[in-house]
Amino acid sequence: MEFKLPLREENSHKGTFGKVLNISGSKYMPGAALISSMAALKSGCGYVFLATDESVMNCGSWQTAPIVFAHTASIAEHLKTSQALLIGCGLGTDLRAAEIFKRTFDTQAEIPTVIDADGLNLLSQYGSEWLPENLILTPHPLEASRLLGGVEVEKILNDTVHWAGEISQRYNCVTVLKTHNTVVTSPYGEVYINNTGNSAMAKAGSGDVLAGIITSFLAQKMDPFDAATLGVYLHGLAGDLARDDLTAYCVLPNDLINYLPMAFKTLL
Repeated sequence: MEFKLPLREENSHKGTFGKVLNISGSKYMPGAALISSMAALKSGCGYVFLATDESVMNCGSWQTAPIVFAHTASIAEHLKTSQALLIGCGLGTDLRAAEIFKRTFDTQAEIPTVIDADGLNLLSQYGSEWLPENLILTPHPLEASRLLGGVEVEKILNDTVHWAGEISQRYNCVTVLKTHNTVVTSPYGEVYINNTGNSAMAKAGSGDVLAGIITSFLAQKMDPFDAATLGVYLHGLAGDLARDDLTAYCVLPNDLINYLPMAFKTLL
């Protein structure tokens, strides 16, 4: 498959490359919100507005990061001015999270959207009367099982292409089914099987990096299937480069972000 990065016009400004609204994080899981936001910025978008818990805003080590913090009460306003939405990384599944999830999709803002992690669990638990047209779901096998109404994980792993396609049909979305060879499917029958990535990436937070990358490409006006396949490929390539330098034991999610420039350079 031939990958094409979003164009970078020299006559441009930060608004040219899109604003991501990232609704993620909680006092129990602040890292997921910050990691996904930094991954999005590192992948080329112009802004990330992080709507999150106040405890996340006060994480001192991230105060110099170029992330704009926003209160969850302002979600509807930010949806009007964003080019892409990410929801779910470290959001939790308690009543607070469920209310935020429902409120977000009650607005019916038609912008490209990635639902990841706890957002997927909330979707499978509560459903939604309305989802945006340009939607990407990024489940691991257990989350896929929930989205499919309880299909056994082992069954999903035995035929990832089929079950990813089932999710795409059921939710009218692009599906990124995260496994050793991640599968991307669309509701139109497109299939991509990834060949980058390794065991070093089997750590909490790696999926948050991927969600941020894909959402960044959506904000840069990429087609959802192209954004998902490019994001999966570069995410895995960054993992391969990090493993080669750091070993499969020592790679952390922040390392994946730090190796993204080399992954981009390799693709270029």
